[in-house]
Amino acid sequence: MKNLVIYFAALLMFTGCANGQTKQNRNDFAAVPSPAAGEAVATFGGGCFWSMSEAMSELKGVNKVVSGYAGGNTKNPTYEQVSDRTTNHAEVTQIYYNPKVISFATLAEAFFFAHDPTTLNRQGPDVGTDYRSIVFYRNDAEKNTLLSVIKKVNETKHYSNPIVTQVVPYKAFYPAEKYHQGYYRTNGDNPYISSVSEPKVMKFRKAMKAELKPEFQK
Repeated sequence: MKNLVIYFAALLMFTGCANGQTKQNRNDFAAVPSPAAGEAVATFGGGCFWSMSEAMSELKGVNKVVSGYAGGNTKNPTYEQVSDRTTNHAEVTQIYYNPKVISFATLAEAFFFAHDPTTLNRQGPDVGTDYRSIVFYRNDAEKNTLLSVIKKVNETKHYSNPIVTQVVPYKAFYPAEKYHQGYYRTNGDNPYISSVSEPKVMKFRKAMKAELKPEFQK
């Protein structure tokens, strides 16, 4: 049994988010859409963007999401560079949403239920600064909202440890390669998706059921 556990852990590391890259289409990057009229944008990072992008996309009022990189100092980084931790970027999800349907505060609260914001530079089997929990604000109102939501979640004792999420001003977002976009839905046979990403999404659905689009409330 012990050998089986070790084998399974090694398999997850090999197939994990940082090892999901293929040489094929390595530098074929996604486009960054401009916000539509009345649309707002938020940028959050909480570990591997495969599950985070899926979770955020299931919320009512979210129109589209783009997986990418932010928080570092390298322009137009590749997944390989970010994974090598030479850019200081984190894997993030850029969210385009209708603020008349979902508020920034609700979106932020959902983010804190979509991952474990109490583990420093780590999410499950993924370890490193590229997997850090980080949120970006575009104005003082968003900053105050994020700090308020963090205080609220901490006070509920939903997590046994305090939130360690970085709250920083937004500077730039760089889209990830096209094959990362919607990865969760198109790669269900990937052991990492079924063993790590899917349980996170299922927990998210349970926590945010009232805010989900109808097809995900089942």
